[in-house]
Amino acid sequence: MILTAAFALSACATGSVEANSPVGGVASYDALKHARDACVKRGGEIVQRAQTTGKRLADFECKGK
Repeated sequence: MILTAAFALSACATGSVEANSPVGGVASYDALKHARDACVKRGGEIVQRAQTTGKRLADFECKGK
């Protein structure tokens, strides 16, 4: 998935990005952008969880640097 390639990996997990989902957990461009912005404010990066499709926000997590 193209969006997955855009996200870099880092070391320690800080949580799922699904909380406060505006579109019921679907990993749309806008939902991922909103989650990424919130994650960056906490000093992290959005990464896709292993063995997931990347279609749901629960498939991604915010990892700290």
